[in-house]
Amino acid sequence: MQQIEEARQERELKMKAAMTAIETENESESIQPVVTTSPQTEQTSLPSKNDSNQPFTHVSASGNSISMVNVGHKVASQRMARARTKVIFPPEVMDAFSISSNNNEMVGPKGPIFATAQLAGIMGAKRTSDLIPLCHPLPLDKVHVEIRLEGNVAIVECECHVTHKTGVEMEALMGSSIAALTIYDMVKAVSHKVKIQETVLISKRGGKRTIDENQVET
Repeated sequence: MQQIEEARQERELKMKAAMTAIETENESESIQPVVTTSPQTEQTSLPSKNDSNQPFTHVSASGNSISMVNVGHKVASQRMARARTKVIFPPEVMDAFSISSNNNEMVGPKGPIFATAQLAGIMGAKRTSDLIPLCHPLPLDKVHVEIRLEGNVAIVECECHVTHKTGVEMEALMGSSIAALTIYDMVKAVSHKVKIQETVLISKRGGKRTIDENQVET
């Protein structure tokens, strides 16, 4: 009996050895070297200077980093900027609101539309750096918003003044834009066909460049 058991164990060992050899051979045949080919990456050349051949100040040439410009070394000076936005009313809006004789006010159920928009524009100009990420917070000396009606078009102009090391273009643009949006909000119950368009910087003084109103196409 002992001989029979020993013979059986010997057969099992031989079978296991044979199976192991077969598995090892199959694995070696199935493993193939992996060759990775990286496609040729197209190098995109990013511009490093603006139209005036000056290097970009807020964004690196590679586009990988952004920063708020350091103006600490500059000398504070008087700066001014004036921006304009146009709001075009459809006929139903013109018919729905009373208009003052000098075309400086529209009045509706919510109250005086232009006066409300003027206040909103001033508030918007003061909060510019909260909304435009790379703007410096500025202690504005003056913000004036003027709105007049020419036909069915409200002309919104915002003028900002500051004595500082950087300009107030964005504050002026923000003020005229927010005032225009407020006008839209005040009349949208009558029509959503109101159009806000043509927000432009129309004049600028101080800093490196001066822009006169006659240089701006309207």
